[in-house]
Amino acid sequence: MRFDIVTLFPDCFNSVLNSGLLGKALAKQIAEVNLINPRDFTTDKHHKVDDEPYGGGVGMLMKPEPIFSAVESLPILPRREIILMSPQGQTVDQPLLRELSANFDQLVVICGHYEGVDDRVLHLVTREVSLGDFILTGGEIPAMALINGVVRLLPGTVGKVESLKSESFEEGLLDYPQYTRPATFRKWKVPDVLLSGNHAAISRWRYEQQIERTRKRRPDMYKVWMEEMQKLKRFKK
Repeated sequence: MRFDIVTLFPDCFNSVLNSGLLGKALAKQIAEVNLINPRDFTTDKHHKVDDEPYGGGVGMLMKPEPIFSAVESLPILPRREIILMSPQGQTVDQPLLRELSANFDQLVVICGHYEGVDDRVLHLVTREVSLGDFILTGGEIPAMALINGVVRLLPGTVGKVESLKSESFEEGLLDYPQYTRPATFRKWKVPDVLLSGNHAAISRWRYEQQIERTRKRRPDMYKVWMEEMQKLKRFKK
């Protein structure tokens, strides 16, 4: 998969793109990330990428011309999505990451800055995406999260594919608690069932823990999961 990131601050991606599983995936060419600075597409001597908003207001807006020129300079793959990282966009969740990883060969990600972008940039965009209902100084951190979430779902990134299937959100439930050695740390002991060697009992315990943890921590998710379970029961009858 190809990622083209339109950003005024390409240097801030270096550490993220060279670390951990993401760095290994890029080294193995499972994905590639290209960083494009719209400042390189300005035509004035000061390389100006922002200006005051018409009608007045606080702050500056990113101008449309450098963004359009940056995106139009890119190759066009058959299955391409142009994403604007925006607090007004669709909230990132696991189904969205699965959709992007499975259905697209190229993601062009535009990182806004200042007070945002000129609204005419939306004529370029096929989707707006947000990390949630809060404001950051720019779209770079959300873009990093999006890249990470998509790339880890691509074949070859994660060694054990089975581990992706049992994670939080994949089945509509949070993940179960997990433990490693030592069996006792200070006063806390690993649950006996995990030491039993009884794999059927361990599976039941983990599933029960997923349900209970979701009920307590994410009642919104639990409600949706319960509704889905009820639908399945009615369907089977």
